[in-house]
Amino acid sequence: MFTNQALKKLLVPLVIEQILVMMVSMADTMMISYAGEAAISGVALVAMIDYLVLTIFSALATGGAVIVSQYLGRKDRDKANLSAGQLMIVSALVSAAGMILCLVLHTGILTLLFGKIETDVMEAAETYFIIVACSFPFLGIYQASAALFRSMQKTNITMYVSAAMNIMNVIGNAIGTFGLHAGVAGVAVSTLVARAFAAILLTAFLFSSKREVCLSAHSVFSWHSEFQKRILRIALPNSIENGLFALGRVLVTGIVALFGTAQIAANGVANSIDQIPIIVVNAVNLAMITVVGQCIGAGKQEQAKAYTKKLMKLSYLATTVLGVAVCALLPVILGLYELSPEAYRYSCILIVMHNILAALLHPTSFNLANSLRASGDVRFTMYVGIGSMLLFRLGSALLFGVILQMGVIGVWIAMGADWTARSVAFVLRYRSGKWKQFNAIK
Repeated sequence: MFTNQALKKLLVPLVIEQILVMMVSMADTMMISYAGEAAISGVALVAMIDYLVLTIFSALATGGAVIVSQYLGRKDRDKANLSAGQLMIVSALVSAAGMILCLVLHTGILTLLFGKIETDVMEAAETYFIIVACSFPFLGIYQASAALFRSMQKTNITMYVSAAMNIMNVIGNAIGTFGLHAGVAGVAVSTLVARAFAAILLTAFLFSSKREVCLSAHSVFSWHSEFQKRILRIALPNSIENGLFALGRVLVTGIVALFGTAQIAANGVANSIDQIPIIVVNAVNLAMITVVGQCIGAGKQEQAKAYTKKLMKLSYLATTVLGVAVCALLPVILGLYELSPEAYRYSCILIVMHNILAALLHPTSFNLANSLRASGDVRFTMYVGIGSMLLFRLGSALLFGVILQMGVIGVWIAMGADWTARSVAFVLRYRSGKWKQFNAIK
C-alpha cells in the first residue's frame, strides 16, 4: 500500500517538523536562561504541565486519526469526513475545559505537583502558566487539524504551518526576552500568539472540498454520537495512558524539585536537548498511525506488520547516529546555555544517560506502542503504560532519587526502567499477533 517513495514523502516533512519543534524548545530554554536560574527553573516546571496537556490533546487527535485513516483505507470518504468534523468538536470542547481548569486552579496545581519551591521560582512558574494556559484551545484544535492532514499523508502542509508557527515563536521569544526584557512573560506570550496563528490557519485549510478529508459546516456543527463513540473508544484509553504517563513525568519533575535549583535547571536543559536523538522516533510515531491505520482499514494485517518493522529499523538507526553526534558535540551545545558549573555537570550526565537508553529502548517503547494503537489494540497499551508508569517511572524515581539519595540521576535511571518494562510488554504483545483481531471501525 505504501511505496518507498510514499513513505519518504510522508516521513521527511514529519522529521523536519520535529526538528522545528525541538529547536523552538531549545531556543525557549536558551533565551530564558539569561533571565536567571529561577526563571529557567520556573519555565521548566510549567513545561512539564504543558507537555501533559499537549500529550492528552495529541492522544485525543490520534484517536480521531486512527478512525479517519481506517476509513480512508476502506475508501469510505463520506464517513472519514464526518469523523473529522466530530474530532474537531471533541477537541475544541476538551481543550477549552482544560484552559478554564488551569486558569482557575493554577496556583493549586503548581503547589500540588511541585510542593514548596523557592519563591522566585514559583513566581516565574505562575506567570508562565497563566499565559500558556490561554493557548490550550488553540493547541487542541491545532493537534486535531494536524492529525487529519497526516491521515491524508499531507505532512508537507503541517510542516509549512509548523515552520511558520515556530519562526513566529522564536522571533517573539527574542523580542520579549532581549527587546522588552519581559522574562518568562515574553516567552509565554510568543507561544500563545504562535499557537493561535497555526490553529486558525491549519483549520482553514481543511475547509476545502478538494481535499481527501475535508471539514464542512455539516460535519463540524452537527452532533453524531456514533462517530464520537468510535473516536473516543480509541482516544479515551490512549488519552488516559498518555495523560497518566505525562502526569508521571510531571510528578517526577516534582521529585526533582526537591533537589535544588541546579538540578531542576539541569533536568530542564537535558529534557530540551534530549529531543535531538529521538527526532526520527517521534516522526515515525506519527507516521505509524497513518500507515498501520490504513493497512488495517483495508484488511491487510501482514502489510501493517511489514511496515512496522521497516519503520522501526529506521528509528533505531537514526536514534543511534543522532545520539552519538549529540554526545560528541555536547560541549558546544551546552555552551549555548547560561548555566552554573553544577548545573552544567548534571546536564552532561543526564544527556549521555538518555542517549544510551534511547538507542536501546525508545523505538520498542514508543513506535511499537503506536502500531498497536493504530490497529485498535488500545486497552493493552493503556494497561501497560499505566502499570509501568506507577511501578517504574514514579516508584523507582522515589526509590533511587529520594530514598537512596541519588538525586536527579536516580530519577533518570527510573526512566530507563520504565522504557525497559514497556519494551518487553509491547514486543511480547506484537509477537502474539492478538493485535490483528482489532478493527476500530467495525
